[in-house]
Amino acid sequence: MSRPKVFEQLRSLGIVAVITIEQPEDAVPVAEALLRGGVGAIELTLRTTTAFDAIRAVRQHVPQMLLGVGTILTPDDVRKVVEVGAAFGVSPGCNPRVLEAAQREKLPFGPGICTPSDVERALEFGCRLLKFFPAEPSGGLPFLKLMAAPYLHLGVEFIPLGGVSETNMG
Repeated sequence: MSRPKVFEQLRSLGIVAVITIEQPEDAVPVAEALLRGGVGAIELTLRTTTAFDAIRAVRQHVPQMLLGVGTILTPDDVRKVVEVGAAFGVSPGCNPRVLEAAQREKLPFGPGICTPSDVERALEFGCRLLKFFPAEPSGGLPFLKLMAAPYLHLGVEFIPLGGVSETNMG
């Protein structure tokens, strides 16, 4: 399966800011500040009742931001994320119903994984960019290196999230 262009963009940008917006009016200033600071990709989470308003605002007013949506938990979330025009989506887990919906909607998707079984479930759905979550509490980079080794020849890549900070992100 070929890698979606958006994932190549994410790889070239090197960092994705993961943001939860409480007030939709904060979304555009935050996205603009990130761009000024050199961060060109953002994952807005679906952790608030106003998340979709924030996503729409960034799409409309900061179109140069590579906009993804996270905390996708249901097939209905997938449908709504596609409707608002997100470039990609991610989830904290590897729910087969969500993976099926992302495939059906043709949403470039990175499911959350934490175990080899999760990796294999994601591979069954053609996913090659996986979100290692929660990264640091699950053993961090040493654990990820060991867990990833059997799958790297398949073109699998990982985005660690959860407990990642300035001191350990290298």
